[in-house]
Amino acid sequence: MTRYCAFFESMTVRGDRLSMADLRYAFEREELENAETVISSGNVLFDYEERPSEGLEDLLAYLMRDRFEMKTFVAVRTREEIRAAVEENPFAGESGDTFVHTVLLASQPSAEQFDRLVADHGRVGMERLALGARSLFVDFAAPMGQSLLTMDFIEKRLGCRGTARNVRSLARIVQKM
Repeated sequence: MTRYCAFFESMTVRGDRLSMADLRYAFEREELENAETVISSGNVLFDYEERPSEGLEDLLAYLMRDRFEMKTFVAVRTREEIRAAVEENPFAGESGDTFVHTVLLASQPSAEQFDRLVADHGRVGMERLALGARSLFVDFAAPMGQSLLTMDFIEKRLGCRGTARNVRSLARIVQKM
């Protein structure tokens, strides 16, 4: 069995929206074992047989639509992939790790797509950007919510969906795994 983390976009696991017990039960029915949320409700650790994470992303997106009528994007990564996303982030430790994020992407953007993002971004903000393996590294240098660099802006230019987590959260998830 391999330990994975599912990073859900805009998902609330609490109260009336979705209970952890219901989520755990849905994961177990799909043979996704030992499900538990970590740090915030959009991060779910689980065990499953080793396989490419892209297939798990499709399975979990379907599970959320089918069982909970929630249409959401999900990025799935192994401990090693998350650790690499922390270690390879060139901005980690520079602006305070709560302002430095990794956007976990559904696919690998081309160099041309990344260049377009950088060129278009230069007109709206001062954040620093770098491309990683199925990830985008962003130094917001201030709270992400104050930035004009939105996920919609990023996704349109890179041609794929993504969900962002700060470096501090990713490092804590690696430790928990």
